[in-house]
Order: sequence, then structure tokens, then C-alpha cells
Amino acid sequence: MSAVTSPRLGLPAQLLHDLRSPLNQIIGYSEMMTDEIDAPEGTDAEKIRSAGLHMLSIIEKNFITSEAEVALVDEAVDDDPDAAADFSARVQSTTSTGLLLVVDDDAGNRDVLSRRLVRQGHEVRTASSGPEALRMIGEEAFDLVLLDIMMPDMDGYEVLAAIKGDKRLQNIPIVMISALNEVQSVVRCLEAGAEDYLAKPFNPTLLKARIGASLEKKRGRDRESILFEQVQENYNRLQIVEKLRDDMRNMIVHDLRTPLTAVIVGVDMLELNGGLTEAQQEMVDIAASSSKTLLGMINDLLDVEKMESGATALHFTTLSANALVAGVARQLAVLAKGSETTLVTEVAADLPAFQGDESKLSRTLVNLAANAIRFTPLGVVTIVAERAGTSLRFSVRDNGRGIPAASFEKIFEKFGQLDPRSKVGTGLGLAFCKLAVEAHGGQIAVESTVGAGSTFSFTIPIER
Repeated sequence: MSAVTSPRLGLPAQLLHDLRSPLNQIIGYSEMMTDEIDAPEGTDAEKIRSAGLHMLSIIEKNFITSEAEVALVDEAVDDDPDAAADFSARVQSTTSTGLLLVVDDDAGNRDVLSRRLVRQGHEVRTASSGPEALRMIGEEAFDLVLLDIMMPDMDGYEVLAAIKGDKRLQNIPIVMISALNEVQSVVRCLEAGAEDYLAKPFNPTLLKARIGASLEKKRGRDRESILFEQVQENYNRLQIVEKLRDDMRNMIVHDLRTPLTAVIVGVDMLELNGGLTEAQQEMVDIAASSSKTLLGMINDLLDVEKMESGATALHFTTLSANALVAGVARQLAVLAKGSETTLVTEVAADLPAFQGDESKLSRTLVNLAANAIRFTPLGVVTIVAERAGTSLRFSVRDNGRGIPAASFEKIFEKFGQLDPRSKVGTGLGLAFCKLAVEAHGGQIAVESTVGAGSTFSFTIPIER
């Protein structure tokens, strides 16, 4: 006669909870008794434990309703030492210990779990209700909380939500514990922020492994937080040091401008007074040129620093592209003649007036064209103005030696130079150009082919 398998009967959650809680205590106390007396198999304590596990298995496999819940039960009551040891080996750093809070309304359950955790090396506190647990968590820095779900007045879900809703407490790992094995309950806890879920009665190895893994995760998060705070603190210190350095540099550079201006005035007076020999005049000319070059470097540095900090205000007026380009060409005529470079201008007809800071835009074009002249001896440099949609585009084109593509970004950086050994300029000219153009709401760009020349261009919106 074949055996008949009856369908599993679902029981109310509270009844299942009430059935499993005393079994949890029977199994837990018998396990600890066996460990304390180091009893061999077959002793009374071991028989009590085996009977408790057998009774639990009967309850679970006959009175729960889903295959998923059966899987949870199998994990909870699994008494295979090899399987438990294999799980423990796959969890890293399960030997982590810490200050733990056990929250359960049943005194027997609190005692069983607390004693088991103490034997594993943890320091343990207990709370008999949700409000008491929240009070204790607010007063003491716990490394992990083991929180029972089914409690009167304030259940585990509510306590979990209160902890995760508090920014001061939300990083504490919470392991939910329950005498129920309901998939929906597990999912609900994990989605609410719980670190893990354990069903009563606890497999000692499983309990140790999961708590150890949760504590190790917390240690990792704590290390990350400390490292982030250190990085932030170092960054703040670096900002302070950089500001002090910049302030000191600006103060020194600013103070240099006053005596340098006096030198320039003195040299100019020598020329005005006349009576100089040809050799003396040559030396005066060199002194005048060098002094003005140095003053230009100082002004570049101060202007770039001011623009970077936002301390320079633009003075917008209505400008003509034709007049702007013509003025720049006049300023550079002597430089172009000295290097035997042909300077050409190409301004499109009927370009509209636009809004801009004449001083900053003129200086930008002068910097770009002067660089092109210096690096294009005996060549042709062309200054172009044309319309580009709602903007005007100004370009400086040359047929000089060109720039490698890898250097495009570097040359616009402060003190950035194509050749660090170059003795021409300070590396501030293009940085100033970029800042001035971007302050107008435009963009600056470069196109270049080594050996064939370069084109630097920037756009300025017609309307502010």
C-alpha cells in the first residue's frame, strides 16, 4: 500500500511564532549545555537537542505553505556539520567581534542568543522592546543590532524604519531575527535596509558567519568614512595652503610693480633729456624694453589671478569687430615688421555690433596674434573676423611650425608652455585668453598640424 502525502496546512503566523519560540530555547540551551560539558554524541543534552530539531522539522514541513519557505527552514534547521563548515569557510572574516544589541520581547530568547554571542567573543546588551532599543541605540555606539520582528506595541519593522530614518543611526547594520520563515517578511526587511535575516533556532556556525560578515562590512564602511574624512581634511588644508601661497605671490608681485614703474619712468626721463651717446642710447633702449616686458609679465600674472578668483569685472560696451581687428593690427605692426612676418586682416562685411569688454578682447587678440608672429618668422599671420550663428568668431591663422595635438589642453593652462625650455613669455598669455573668452560666455579652441601651422579661434556671443 503506497504512502499518502497530505498537503501542508498553513497556520497563523502568531501560532507558528509561539510554537517555534520555546523550541528555539530548548535547542539553544541543549547546544550550550553540550558545549559546556564537552559531551560526546548520545548524551542526554544531545538527545534533547536532536528531539527539538526533529520536532521543529515536523512543524515546519507540515504547517508552512510555500516551497520558498521550506528552503528557508532547511537552511535554519540544517544540522550537517560539513555543510555548515563549508558556508563558514566561504564567508570572509567571520571572526570579527563587536558590541551587539539583542532586541526581543521574550526573556528566554534574549538569554539564549546573548549567551551564544558572548561565547563567540562579542560584548552584548539586551532590550525587551522597540522603544527601549531605540533609547539604547541613541546612547551607545553599537556595532550591530539583532532585532526580533514580532514584538508587542512596536514591532521590528517599525524599529528598523526608525533606525534607518535617522541619519545618525542609519549606518548601524541590522540583522532581523524571527521564529517565522516567511519570504515576504525576508524581502520586506532587506528592502527596508536590513543587513541580513536569521530564523530561529539558529545554527551556531551560520549565526557566527553571518554576524561576522555583517560586522566586517561595517568595519569596511567605517574605514571608508574615516578615509574620506581624512581626504576632506587634507584637501581643506591644501586649499588653505594654496590660498596663502597665492596671496603671498600676489603681494610680492604687486609690490614689484611699484619700483619697476619707477625704473621705467627713470629710463624714459633719460631719453627725454637727450645727450646720450649711441652706445648709451642702445643700453637705455634695452633697459626700457626689458622693463616693459617685465611689467607686462607682472600684469599678466595679476590679471590671471584676479580672473580666476572672479575679482575682475567685465566692462561691456558696444563694439565693432572691424575696429577691434584694425586696432590690434596697428599694435602689432612693429612686431611683425621686426620678425619679417606678413600680417593680414580679413573681416567679413556687414558684421553686427556686439557687446564685450574692449580691453580684454583686444588683449586676447593681441596675445594670440603676437604668439603667431613670434613662432612664424618670415611667414604669414592672418587675423579673421566672421559670423558664426548667434556669435562672432575671431581667428588667428599662421603657417608656422604647428602644435602637437597632445599639447592642445596644456597650452591653455596657467604657466603651460609647449616647450618648458622656451624663454619666450610666461605661459600666462593663453591662460588669460581662455579666461577672458569664457567670462564673455564664449569658447576658445585650437586647430593645428605640425609643420603646417595653427589656427587659434574664439567665439563671442553677439547679445549678452
